Amino acid sequence: MAHPGFFQRQAHARRNTSLLVFLFLTAVAFITLAVCLVGYLVTRSESSGLAFHHWLLSNHGLLTGATVVVLIGLGSLLRWIDLAGGGSRVAKMVGARPIDPDTRDSDERKLRNIVEEMAIASGVPVPELYVMEQETGINAFVAGYTANEAVMVVTHGAITQLSRDELQGVVAHEFSHIFNGDMRLNVRLIALLAGILMIGQIGGFLLRASFYRGHRVGRSRDGRAQAAMGIIGLALFVIGYVGVFFGRLIQAAVSRQREMLADASSVQFTRNPEGIAGALFKIGLKGGYLDTTSHASDMNHMCFGESARMKFTSLLASHPPIDERINAIQPGMLARLRSRLRDTEPGADLYRGSGPAPVAGASRFTGAASEILRPVTGKGARTSPLASRADQTDKPARKFSDQVGTINRQSEDFALRFLSRLPATFRNLLYTRAGAVQLCYAMLISELSREQQVQRLTLLPSHPVLGSQPDLLEKLLPALKTIGEGVRFPALELAMPALRKLDPEERETLITNVQKLVAADNRVSLFELALTSFLSRHLGAEADRVVPVRYKSFRPVLPALQRLLSLLARAGATSQPDAEALYREAMAGFMDARNGTQPVLEKVTMRQLREALTALNGLSPLLKPAVIDACGHCITHDGKVETREYELMRLVADQMDCPMPPLMV
Repeated sequence: MAHPGFFQRQAHARRNTSLLVFLFLTAVAFITLAVCLVGYLVTRSESSGLAFHHWLLSNHGLLTGATVVVLIGLGSLLRWIDLAGGGSRVAKMVGARPIDPDTRDSDERKLRNIVEEMAIASGVPVPELYVMEQETGINAFVAGYTANEAVMVVTHGAITQLSRDELQGVVAHEFSHIFNGDMRLNVRLIALLAGILMIGQIGGFLLRASFYRGHRVGRSRDGRAQAAMGIIGLALFVIGYVGVFFGRLIQAAVSRQREMLADASSVQFTRNPEGIAGALFKIGLKGGYLDTTSHASDMNHMCFGESARMKFTSLLASHPPIDERINAIQPGMLARLRSRLRDTEPGADLYRGSGPAPVAGASRFTGAASEILRPVTGKGARTSPLASRADQTDKPARKFSDQVGTINRQSEDFALRFLSRLPATFRNLLYTRAGAVQLCYAMLISELSREQQVQRLTLLPSHPVLGSQPDLLEKLLPALKTIGEGVRFPALELAMPALRKLDPEERETLITNVQKLVAADNRVSLFELALTSFLSRHLGAEADRVVPVRYKSFRPVLPALQRLLSLLARAGATSQPDAEALYREAMAGFMDARNGTQPVLEKVTMRQLREALTALNGLSPLLKPAVIDACGHCITHDGKVETREYELMRLVADQMDCPMPPLMV
C-alpha cells in the first residue's frame, strides 16, 4: 500500500469532517433520549401512566428534548464563536506566548530556523510560532482553519530537551497536519465536545445549588423541590459525562490514524527516522502532559503526544501507544534507542511509555501505518537508520502533482541555500510589519531606474507603516538584486507572520497600495498578477475561509481550464503552432472525444485568469492533480523552467490551495 498523497489525504480529511458531524449528531440524539428518560421518570405521576414513546411526543417530552438540543447546540456555538479567531485564539486559550521573530534565545531560534526551512521547502507561508513557557513536558500542536493562518505551539520542554533532529521530526509531523487539513477538523472537534459537555456542567451546577440551598434553608417546605433538583442534577451530571466519554471515543477514533499518517510523513519529509523516533522515546521517558492549562483534555487530539492523563487510556487515548508508533517508524527502533540510553546513562529508567514493551525488532502495530511506512524505510529497515538516510536519494517525482504537499531533498537544499544567502539585516526586516510591507513594494520596483522608483512611490499615501519608507527600501532593494528574482516567493513566505499582524484595515490598504504600483505602467506582468493574487489569497477578507467543494467533474469548469491552459501553453511554447499542439496535449485529458478541443485562446485577461483559478479551486481534491499536471506539462515542455513560468505555476498552485515546493528555475 503506497503512502497516500496530498490530494487523497485532503479528500480523507473532508470525509472525516462528515463522519465527525454524523457521530456528533448520534451522540446528541442518545444524550437527548437519556435526558428525556430522566424527565419521564420525574414527571411520571403527572403523565397519567403514558408509555415512554408516547410521552416523548407529549408537550413535556417535546419541550425537554428541544431544551437539550438547544443547550448542546448553544454550548458548541459559543465555543465555535470563541475559536473563530483561528490558531492564535487556540494558542492564547492554552496560555502560550508568541515567539519574537528576532528572539535571542538559542532554543527558540533553533525552532524558528527549522520551521522556516520547512515552510520554504514545502511552499507554504511560515506559521506563527508560540511557546508554552511553563510546560516542562515534550509536546506540540498546530491550530487554525487554513494553512494561511496556521500557528504552531511548542512546549518549553520540547525546545529545550530535544536535539535539532528530534525537533525537526516533531515540526515535520505538525507540518503534515497543516497539509492534510487536520487542523480545521481538530478545532471543530473542540467546539463539538464543548456542546456535549454542557449537559454535564448544568448537572454539576444543579447539584451544587441543591446542596447549597439545603444547608441554607434546612428542613422546609422546599425540601422536596431541593431533593428533586439534586436528583435531576445528578442524573444530568452522569448523562453529561457519559456523553463526554463517548465524545472522547469519537476524538480517539478520528485522531489515531491521522497521527500514524503524520509520523509517516515526518519520516518522508526529513528522511531521518531517528529524529521523530527519538522525540517519541523522550516523551515515553519524560512525559508530554500539559499541566498548566485547564484545556489539556480538550487539546488531546491536537497534540504530538497525549496531553492529558485519563483512565481507560487504551480506549480514550487519541494516539496509539508510543512503543507502537516508534516500531511502526522502523522495526527494532525502540530496542536500539533503549540500548543507546543504557550505554549513555547506566542504571537509567529505560522506559516509562504506555503499555508493555514489545519484543525487540517486532512491531505490534500491523495496520495501515506500518504499510504506509514501508516504502520509506525499505527492505534495509533493520540496518542503521543513519546509513539508510545517507543511502536514500529522492527520486524525481514523475508528475507535478506528486510534489504537492511534500518536501524533497532538492527543495530542502534550496531552502538552506536561500536562508544562508539572505543578509542578516534583510532577514530581520522581514520579521517586522514595516519591513514586510516594504518588501512587497520593493519587489515591484526593484527592476526600475532610480527616478522611476521615486516616481512610483509617490503614488502611495503617507502612513507610519504602510507608506513608503526610503530608509528601509535602501536596505531591501540591493539585497533583492543580489538574491535574484527566482526567490521572491520564498521571501514573501518568510514575511507572512509579520504581514498577518496587520489589522484588517491595514491589510486592505496594503493590497490597494500594491495594486496602485502594479497599475502605474498600464500593464500587468505575470509576477505582478502572482503577487497581488498571493496577497489577496493570504491577507484578504476571505483569506481564512475554507473553499467548499463545488464541482465533482471537469465539465462545469471546462471554460476555466481552456483559459488557464491557453495561457500556459503560450507561455511554454516558442511559436503559435507549438502553442496549439501543446494546448491540445494539455486539454486532452479533460475534453470528451465527441466535443473535440477548442483552439488555443489568443488572449486571456488577468481578470479571466483569476476567475478561472477561483473556479478550479472549487474542484474536488481528487480532481485537482490532473489540473496541476497539465500545467506542469506546459511549463516543462522545452525541458527547462524559466522564472516567469515558475511564477505562473506558483500562482496556479497557490490559488488552488496546493502547496508546492520551489522549482529549479
